Amino acid sequence: MRITAALARAVSAPMSLEAVELDAPRADEVLVRLVATGICHTDMAMRDHKIYPIPHPAVLGHEGAGVVEQVGSAVTRVAPGDHVVLSFGSCGACPACADHRPSYCEHFNEYNFHGTRGDGTTPLHQHGQPVSFFQAQSSFATRTVCSERSVIKVPPEAPLDLLCPLGCAVQTGAGGVINSLGLAAGQSIAIFGTGSVGLCALMAAKMLGAGTIVAIDRSDERLALARRLGATHTVNTDHESVPDAMRRISAAGVDYTFETTANMALLRQATEILARRGVCGFVGGIPAGTEVTLDVEHMMTGGRTFRGIILGDSDPQDFIPRMAEAIVSGAFPIGEIVTRYPFSQINKAIADSLSGETVKAVLMFDTATTEAAA
Repeated sequence: MRITAALARAVSAPMSLEAVELDAPRADEVLVRLVATGICHTDMAMRDHKIYPIPHPAVLGHEGAGVVEQVGSAVTRVAPGDHVVLSFGSCGACPACADHRPSYCEHFNEYNFHGTRGDGTTPLHQHGQPVSFFQAQSSFATRTVCSERSVIKVPPEAPLDLLCPLGCAVQTGAGGVINSLGLAAGQSIAIFGTGSVGLCALMAAKMLGAGTIVAIDRSDERLALARRLGATHTVNTDHESVPDAMRRISAAGVDYTFETTANMALLRQATEILARRGVCGFVGGIPAGTEVTLDVEHMMTGGRTFRGIILGDSDPQDFIPRMAEAIVSGAFPIGEIVTRYPFSQINKAIADSLSGETVKAVLMFDTATTEAAA
C-alpha cells in the first residue's frame, strides 16, 4: 500500500513528505489510518542521533491515534472501525511484560529504537529499500501497521486529537505521578520542568487532590500556565534558587519530586528538597553514561528514594482507557496544552516545539488530500 510519510533523512534536517510503501498487516498486526499524532522531543532526539542512532531514512512519531481499517487473522482486541491510540512495543513474554510493566521489557530497545519490529524487519520501504520503523508505530504517516499489543481501543466519542498524547507524554507524566510515585490526596509534589510531560504530571497531581503542587521552570509564561492548571506555587529558577524557594514554601520538604528536564544539577536539587521518606522520580531523554552526584547521607538517613521511571510504569491496555475517560470528563484538561497543525506543517510544528512556543504540538491528518499530493 502506498502511503504518505514524513521522512527523516539526516541529522537536524527538515523532514519531507514522500510516498512510501507500507506492507499489509501480519496475522498479529493492525492497519490504522492516522487521524492525529503528537510530536515529542524524543522524535527530534532520535532524528538527531542524540539518544539512539536510528538509521536514516526513518519515519518517526510515537503518539498516534486513528481508526482501524484492517486486522490480521489472529487479532482479537480490535476490529475495523474502532478508534484507537497507539503506544510503544514490547515482547509480551519476559518477566516485566508478565508483570504488566511492559515499559521495562527486556527487549524494549529492539521493539522501539532499532528502526525495526522486534524481529528485525520493517513494514516500510521506498524504491525497494528499507525505511526505519519507530517505536512500534511510525505515526508520522497517513497509515501504519502495529502489533496488536501496541493498539488500545478508546471510546468513539473521545476526540483523537486530545487522546494521541496518551501514547507517550501522558503515560510518562501522568503515569509517573499516578503509577510510579503513587501520589495520594493531600500530599505534596514539586515538578521540575513545564513541558508537556511536566504539565501532564501537574494535571495528574491536581486530579489526585495533591495539597501542594510546586512547578519549577525558567519561563514566566509556562509558570503562569502551570498555575492555571493547578500549581499552588511556582519557582522561576532565573530569579530564585530551588532550595531557597522550597525553604519558603515548605521547610520540611515535599513528599515527591518529579524531574523532567534531564538537567543533572536540577536532578540533584530534586533529591535535596525531599521530605523524610520522600521519593524523587525522574524521566527524560538522558543519554547513556550520564552521571549525577548525590548526598548519600541525606538520602540514607532520611529514608529517601531515587527512582528512574520509563513511561510511567504504565500498562497501556489499562492506563490509556482510564486516562481517556479522564480527558472526556474534563478531569484531565489536556486540551489546554495542545496546539494543532496540519500534517503538511510538520517542520513548523517541530520548530515551535523546540523553541517552546508550543507545549504539545499535534499533527492533524487529511489523508485523502495528503496522499493525493504525494
